[in-house]
Amino acid sequence: MLTQLTITEMKAPFVLPELPYGTDALKPVLSRETLDYHHGKHLQAYVNTLNTLVEGTGYAGMNLEEIVRKAPAGPLFNNAGQVLNHTLYFEQFHPVGSEGTGSPKGKLKDAIRGFFGSFEDFRKEMASASVGLFGSGWVWLAQDGQGRLTIVQCPNAGNPVTEGLVPLLGFDVWEHAYYVDYRNRRADHIAALWQIVDWNVVAARMK
Repeated sequence: MLTQLTITEMKAPFVLPELPYGTDALKPVLSRETLDYHHGKHLQAYVNTLNTLVEGTGYAGMNLEEIVRKAPAGPLFNNAGQVLNHTLYFEQFHPVGSEGTGSPKGKLKDAIRGFFGSFEDFRKEMASASVGLFGSGWVWLAQDGQGRLTIVQCPNAGNPVTEGLVPLLGFDVWEHAYYVDYRNRRADHIAALWQIVDWNVVAARMK
């Protein structure tokens, strides 16, 4: 499984990150068809385009996070951001009922309670931000340099690293993430994702 460290250190030529589970392992939350398209086609296209865009430029020697932090708005940022976003996204899931799913524990549980009041209150805020983001984009639980947690809405290919934050948990609200299984019902999609979040992975991303 890719870790936050190896994701950060990824350099060109970039490759499609392998899923840490089978393409039918996240049913009924995410179907095989969704993963085949979302991971196998959409993410692969971002990887291919990113490699083309960095070739022969100063970005070729940078790791993925550096590219996202330094690239100007435009195709390079968009594709690098989507490779980083999707790698973090697919890594954070695990089959329903697996170890780590259900609810956070330990330091992550305490931090969520400290900054949001309760896990349920956090879920409500995360869901509200996800449903309320206009158009396409991402919603992240992120951590700042002082350890404080916050929820960040990022349009399009945005990632909290551009604001000096550490992304812990990301929900993809582009339609390609849920249209096959949920049609236009973004709220239903977000409500279902909680069943497959691997809180051990999320906690490991904390600084």
